Amino acid sequence: MIPPGETIGILGGGQLGRMMAMAAAQMGYRVHIYAPEEDSVAAEVSAAFTCAPWDDAAAMRAFAATCAVVTYEFENVPAGPLAAIAPTPLLAHPRALETAQDRVSEKSFVQALGGRPAPFAVVDNRADLAAAMERIGTPGILKTRRDGYDGKGQWRIMAPADADAIDLPNVPLIYEGFVSFSGEFSVILVRGADGDIRFWDSAQNEHESGILALSTVPAPDALQAQVPAARDLARAIADKLDYVGVLAVEFFATSEGPVFNEMACRVHNSGHWTIEGAVTSQFENHIRAICGLPLGSTALAASKVEMRNIIGDGAQDWAAILSDPANHLHLYGKGTIRPGRKMGHVTRLTL
Repeated sequence: MIPPGETIGILGGGQLGRMMAMAAAQMGYRVHIYAPEEDSVAAEVSAAFTCAPWDDAAAMRAFAATCAVVTYEFENVPAGPLAAIAPTPLLAHPRALETAQDRVSEKSFVQALGGRPAPFAVVDNRADLAAAMERIGTPGILKTRRDGYDGKGQWRIMAPADADAIDLPNVPLIYEGFVSFSGEFSVILVRGADGDIRFWDSAQNEHESGILALSTVPAPDALQAQVPAARDLARAIADKLDYVGVLAVEFFATSEGPVFNEMACRVHNSGHWTIEGAVTSQFENHIRAICGLPLGSTALAASKVEMRNIIGDGAQDWAAILSDPANHLHLYGKGTIRPGRKMGHVTRLTL
């Protein structure tokens, strides 16, 4: 067990790190942020900040030497440089990060566990893309195998002719067939070092332009009926990876059962509702797990919870939002507003 008073290292300086740092501070831990960007909203609420490139081994070693344990809030941290963190524990284990960072590896891993992803094909050139469209059909989505999130690095192909207008980037790609679904939901779990797993209620997720806009708990009955099978797969993923911490797995609800979309080896946007809406938030339970503490209850703290992202909009009436006592406002302290940027979120509880 890592006792309160010790320092937790977090790789990545965004809002997820900010909320983890705040949960850690509430439990008496200090936090040290490592990120390559000088403008870090996580560093603003942390005890220490190392601003250095991911591949700066000396800086990474010096950072790790100050920490009792290291975790990450950003899934695109390069796995190679993380070797410099040893012997400080890094949780979840880098093999989880490596699996999730490549969409082909991720989907192949899930298939081996009995999960069902959308049909997919590796694309390295235009001939591969043509063959993928021929085999899987259109419509489909062409994605970068690495680094894309919130709709970035993706191209919709509604008909084969649409592919001609795409300037293929010189990076590994994947083509995925469209999935006909009635809704999207996420399974978020926390797993302790002893293998204890707790699940939060699954939220129905609604996206706009590839970015999560709204999460609602409880999800409609039709989606909830698919949660047990989705949980079985999420548990299998966590156990196979000997995972420690919070893991999020996103699914499409279809007429044939849940279809795996992707997983995130970190706390997740669709779990932000747990700060007020659950007995123990995803952020607190992640800190508990990586520090070897008993996990907290994931039970609902309200009859209904809605979490709405504030995306790239500086014209909000904060007073109007807060005039409703059911609302809880979270702003991330980001100074620059731009389209698609997550600036905060509002959680609304119905008790």
